Amino acid sequence: MNKVQTEKAPAAIGPYVQGMVVNNLFYSSGQIPLTAEGELVRGGIDVQTHQVFKNLAAVLDAAGSSFDQVVKTTVFIKNMDDFGKINEIYGEYFSDHKPARSCVEVARLPKDVQIEIEVIALVRS
Repeated sequence: MNKVQTEKAPAAIGPYVQGMVVNNLFYSSGQIPLTAEGELVRGGIDVQTHQVFKNLAAVLDAAGSSFDQVVKTTVFIKNMDDFGKINEIYGEYFSDHKPARSCVEVARLPKDVQIEIEVIALVRS
């Protein structure tokens, strides 16, 4: 097992790491819309979703992977009414390559954000 850590994404806000690589698979911790400096981005679901994808790109890169190597995503959203907008933005990052996905509405997320996404991806060997 190898811990993944990058300063290009926000540090973990608890007793966990940004991600782990095990047997050529990368498992990310959930990414929320914090900047790399740990500041919550201001704005609606579109701004928050783009920030989450920026964070995911950073941890995937640090793990030796990328969006085209993602095999599974889990999307947690605060309001299912935002699903259409999130789906539109999600499609910008997964246009040709489409991983398996789960999307669930939850009562509350860390720091009261509107979205959190985690991924599982292949690691380039």
